[in-house]
Amino acid sequence: MRRSDREVTDFCEMVSIMEKCDVCRIALHDAEYPYILPINFGMEIENEQVVLYFHGALEGKKYDLMEKDNRVSFEMDCEHHLVTSEEKGSCTMEYESVIGRGTMEYVPEEEKYDALVCLMRHYHKEDFPFRKEVMAQTKVFRLIVQEMTGKRRKIKK
Repeated sequence: MRRSDREVTDFCEMVSIMEKCDVCRIALHDAEYPYILPINFGMEIENEQVVLYFHGALEGKKYDLMEKDNRVSFEMDCEHHLVTSEEKGSCTMEYESVIGRGTMEYVPEEEKYDALVCLMRHYHKEDFPFRKEVMAQTKVFRLIVQEMTGKRRKIKK
């Protein structure tokens, strides 16, 4: 990382940033260009292993690409604040972000309910009574994070 003064290396700090984010962008391998999509997520951590959960329709381009190559990159960011200085005639942006990579896999049917509860928990809807029959029309998949880095830009006031 070029700006080591902005690097977040502590695992718990990176998780804290991720907890504040509401969208995760995943990049999949496509023929000539990466295929990037923003997607809602849930997160579980066990023994410093981050697992991100996602859901979607039963078919689509992302699944076709995952079947060909399940290696993905991800990015999420939050805490955006524009900072301007009329004196200096400049502006910058405060932010926090985490990027990383890992492998995607489908969640087995017997684990779908818990994964969907994890997703809802991330959005502070722990007890949301979703209809279980909807699960048959929902594909759930997870990203096993293999590496990640964090970055933070906060202006000292």
